[in-house]
Amino acid sequence: MGESIDMSGSVQVLTASSPCRLETVGRALEDLLGAAQSQDRLTVGVYESAKLMNVDPDSVVLCVLAADEEDEGDIALQIHFTLLQAFCCDNDINILRVSGLRRLAQLLDDTGDGTEPRDLHYPNEGMCSGFSPPSLPDVGSFCQESRCRNQWVPCLELQDR
Repeated sequence: MGESIDMSGSVQVLTASSPCRLETVGRALEDLLGAAQSQDRLTVGVYESAKLMNVDPDSVVLCVLAADEEDEGDIALQIHFTLLQAFCCDNDINILRVSGLRRLAQLLDDTGDGTEPRDLHYPNEGMCSGFSPPSLPDVGSFCQESRCRNQWVPCLELQDR
């Protein structure tokens, strides 16, 4: 938790949930998703992600549970989220719940080419040798700070641009 003093002498505390911090982490997540995708280290989809996490959980550094408000009533999706959260907690995998599926689709270049729509609810960042983008520590520390405050699955909203 960082502190800064403004010109009037009052102290501002930047917490994991402050708007400035959330915006910074949001940009870091966008950078991380872009880096993972460009290096073919991004797994998208519930079954693909579950398979990877079951076979090689040590290769996963972040599990993104993406859903918008209208998805809250999807019981099957919430069950999948609960199971993935438990698996991630057992295997020390950072978890981040993200809203803003339109922005996520933009980031992942989901052009909707007429084929079956991609399931964007479960992108996972895979970590193989040599994958350490500069944004990874920012996102990881945000997840860790949230856990220290007993928020096991921190939430972040990706903003449309």
